[in-house]
Amino acid sequence: VQLQAFGGGLVQAGGSLRLSCAASGLTFSSYNMGWFRQAPGKDREFVGGISWSGGSTLYADSVKGRFTISRDNAKNTVYLQMNSLKPQDTAVYYCAASPKRWFVDVTTPAYDYWGQGTLVTVSS
Repeated sequence: VQLQAFGGGLVQAGGSLRLSCAASGLTFSSYNMGWFRQAPGKDREFVGGISWSGGSTLYADSVKGRFTISRDNAKNTVYLQMNSLKPQDTAVYYCAASPKRWFVDVTTPAYDYWGQGTLVTVSS
């Protein structure tokens, strides 16, 4: 199983980025997908998640209204559209796959597979 996250970079505050995560080696449409982030010196935290069908999404309060998760099961890819970025959004962003289909879990143990992370830096 491989999850490949990409799309990170340097952006000014107020700007936008779109992260992508391409999955292979698993039945993508059977997994809920999550995005997490980890800033230097901090724990990894839940950013948002999307159900296997794309019919349900859940976001952390800190990104609600600014970030949007979507998925394309035909392309085995999940996306994270990030708008109105703030310096406090600076972190390494990880995508992850969870076999728990009945709800979008916010905890890291619920996710079996993880991508390598992509760095997002927001300058003030």
